[in-house]
Amino acid sequence: MSLSIGIDLGTSGIKVVIFADGTRPLAEASQAIAVSIRRLGWAEQSADLWVDAVFACMDELAAGHPDLMAGVQGIGLSGQMLACLPLDRDLRPLRPAMLWNDQRAIAECAELAALVPDIGLRTNGTPDPGITAPKLMWLARHEPQVMDAARMLLLTKDYVRLALTGEVASDPTDAGGTQLLDCRTGLWDAGLCAAVGWNADYLPPLLNAWDRAGDLRGALAARWGLRAGIAVATGAGDNMGSTLGAGAATPGDAVLTIGTSSVSCIVDSAFHPGPDSAILTSAHGAPGTYLSMGVVMSATAALEWVGRLTGQGAVKLAMGAEALVAAGEHGDAPTFLPCLNGIRTPLNRPEAQGRIDGLHPGVTPAALGYATMEGVALQFEACVAAQRAVGVRPERFLAVGGGTRSALWTRLLATILDQPISLPEGADMAGPAGAARLALVASGQDIALLSQPRVIQSTTCPDPALARILVPRISRFQMLLRADGLPPFAGSRP
Repeated sequence: MSLSIGIDLGTSGIKVVIFADGTRPLAEASQAIAVSIRRLGWAEQSADLWVDAVFACMDELAAGHPDLMAGVQGIGLSGQMLACLPLDRDLRPLRPAMLWNDQRAIAECAELAALVPDIGLRTNGTPDPGITAPKLMWLARHEPQVMDAARMLLLTKDYVRLALTGEVASDPTDAGGTQLLDCRTGLWDAGLCAAVGWNADYLPPLLNAWDRAGDLRGALAARWGLRAGIAVATGAGDNMGSTLGAGAATPGDAVLTIGTSSVSCIVDSAFHPGPDSAILTSAHGAPGTYLSMGVVMSATAALEWVGRLTGQGAVKLAMGAEALVAAGEHGDAPTFLPCLNGIRTPLNRPEAQGRIDGLHPGVTPAALGYATMEGVALQFEACVAAQRAVGVRPERFLAVGGGTRSALWTRLLATILDQPISLPEGADMAGPAGAARLALVASGQDIALLSQPRVIQSTTCPDPALARILVPRISRFQMLLRADGLPPFAGSRP
């Protein structure tokens, strides 16, 4: 049995898990992290909160599971992508990190697209305010003192790994989200850097996600009861980490991640950019592969928002929605376009807002919960349809993330996509599992470990009865898009 630690750096919380063989969780610790929203459309976090949370989790594991910690061979990381964190010459943050869902750099996106007309065919996608490069342009305009003092740009997992090892590095999976990397070559692009006013010398060296990026600092190894010189993998962006953790490393594997935001991650053998549909495409965390990503900006975040409005909470809403469907009463539920943070794939409309239709005095929290889950599932289908249109070919579907705790959400996805969807064991642990697999390879195990399939817990097939109910509801959903002047999603038919 090989032990490794997977660190998963999410937007709302951090999870650290000890795994056996990169698949079976043995012990875990977690810490919540707050997002600062100082103004409408802003989303920031202090980078040192990431480090403090990781250290607190490691302290907890060291205190509760010293025998397991003593046998750990390596540490890997999977982290929220697209952050913008400029550091000074001492590698200290100059300001809070601007997160993936920060929307302030909308004007800069148009400028960047004009400066580099083919940027969507060279980088991970079309300019979007969530991506790092437009944020750098916003900083140059609004906080020039930060840019003047900046000497390094790091992403979330890379800043945490710096604290663990003292080494600066990144990898193509995560770096692809900066829009400073040529995704075909996997190299930083000096021309792209110049377009946004960033010095290419102030970027970290690139290693493979599975490479050994450094050794854990001796003082930390002693603090946590880990062996001296333990390997720390470069790690991967969260979408790649979750996809690997689900056992998807072969072209045709498709993983639907249902989290704060949701992503349709499809493993591809070639670079198939889809900038016109706001598809993101970067290197995957397995050799010789790419990951095509269609993004739903608000998923469990939308359900949690409805839960706060109704006082029910997301879990109770999901349970109520399940009961509503079992009773056959969901056909009259409201229709909800849950784009609370805009629409990325397939329309690239960050300014889009959510809309609910069909409210009346008889609407219950359960009905709103169902409408939310249905709306997210329909956005997923729009992502997959857009990915197919650019040449990506999904063949096997899996689902991971916290949203998979709801059997109804998975059934909605299977029915709307008209595809069986499998849940691997530990579907809500895919992120840290992927990081743990990278850690084992970094510590010397065979790279074939990355493509080892996970044990399937269950498979959900399309539901014909649910499909019949969805036909008129999909028409209402498309009407919501038109009401906001948005074109209908491609697909969206059960």
